[in-house]
Parts: sequence; structure tokens; C-alpha cells
Amino acid sequence: QVELTESGGGSAQAGGSLTLSCAATSSPSRYTNFCVGWFRRAPGKEREGVAALDSNGPLNYADTRKGRFTISQDKSKNIFYLQMNNLEPEDTATYYCAWKGGGWKPPPLDENSYNYWGQGTQVTVSS
Repeated sequence: QVELTESGGGSAQAGGSLTLSCAATSSPSRYTNFCVGWFRRAPGKEREGVAALDSNGPLNYADTRKGRFTISQDKSKNIFYLQMNNLEPEDTATYYCAWKGGGWKPPPLDENSYNYWGQGTQVTVSS
């Protein structure tokens, strides 16, 4: 069992920045590596992948977020980050982090690949 807790959401102006954090309990010992993904669900839309990482390093971004969003990890703290720059009103959504055992290259942006999910954190961007 892996528990995930997101934080860092809030309100921002268009063009601003936010950094989301995802704190994870220790991964099950049988996994030497894993993937973490960030997803979002905007009002009236389906959940979509934003960015993902493999704990050994590979990264993956949805095309529309490449260049504005950066995913990273602090292995010592088991915390995963999503740095979001140049925010747009279209980025308004609930953001979720997710975890799956085992590495993958590239790390998946498909929500069905992930086993554990956080509760989400709301991001609201105003113009």
C-alpha cells in the first residue's frame, strides 16, 4: 500500500507559477523502482496525464505541457514535485499524483497504469 498526499495547490494569476508536492509513504519493498505521474481533471473534462517520471530518471510530458511544467523527485524524502510556470486559465483543474510499482520507459501518462492515487489538490488560474 502506498499513500499519496498532494499539496501546494491554490490560486494564481495567468503567467504565474505554482509548485505542487506529492508526499508518498515508502514504496513496497519488492519494488526497486517505480513511476509517479501527475494528472489533472478540469471541470467537465476527463482526467488527463500531465507529466510522469521513472524513479531511475526518465521523464515524460504531455505535449501541451512540455516546456511549462517540470516533474522532479526528492528520493531522500519520497516527495515528488510538479513545477508549473506560465500558468494559463486552462490549467485550472484538480491535480492528482499517482504511483505504480516498476519502472517504465517512457513512464506512462495513462491513468490506467497507476495503482495508487492521492486525493488531489485544486489549482485555479485566473486571467
